[in-house]
Amino acid sequence: MFKWIRRILLIILLILILVFGFFIYNGHAMYKDALSEISLKDKIEKIQNDKNYVKIEDLPKYYKDAVVSVEDHRFYDHGAIDPIAIVRAIVTNIRYGDLLEGGSTITQQVAKNLYFISTDKNYAYRKIAEMFMGNDLEKNYEKDEILELYVNTIYFGDGYYGIKEACNGYLEKEPKDMTLYEATMMAGIPNAPSVYAPTANLNLTLSRQKKVISTMVENNYLSQEEADEVISMQPEI
Repeated sequence: MFKWIRRILLIILLILILVFGFFIYNGHAMYKDALSEISLKDKIEKIQNDKNYVKIEDLPKYYKDAVVSVEDHRFYDHGAIDPIAIVRAIVTNIRYGDLLEGGSTITQQVAKNLYFISTDKNYAYRKIAEMFMGNDLEKNYEKDEILELYVNTIYFGDGYYGIKEACNGYLEKEPKDMTLYEATMMAGIPNAPSVYAPTANLNLTLSRQKKVISTMVENNYLSQEEADEVISMQPEI
């Protein structure tokens, strides 16, 4: 009886390995196909040459802190992927029976924005392709360079791509002139632009802003007193 159980378990393990290998193979193929169209270096140089590109030193520190805190608070400590975030996302999604968290790092999101934003191919293949591309990003670029690419390629809703377009459109000012209040609001929008953009639903924008602020307190970017002061500036809706 024990031999049969062991054989069944070995067969299941073999099937899982084959399935995993199949996804890895197809994800890697998607990654290679993307690079065959344009190299990572050329792709990034093209983006950096855009007139709306903003260098990281021209962004307020509290905006950068807000982005890292709410999107990927271990960004400076892990590589292209964050195993802890992946496990947490799996547990959360199983618990609630829905795809509530993706576990993607800022680096993976940059990889997606650079190459896979419009792909209609298999979701699992794309996530694996993002991991391969993210690994290339981590090997060839510093963390601040990756964060810079992130804020310049993310979508903010209303047709605004990148922090300059978003600040010009929503705030009528340049990114360097954002206040702490504005920075915490802007950091929350890209998670779901159609929901959190101030032109979509201001109540949800302010709720997301509170989430950004709370993560900044949790990650020691803001004191509770500073957080309370920012929240007190929110308008009553």
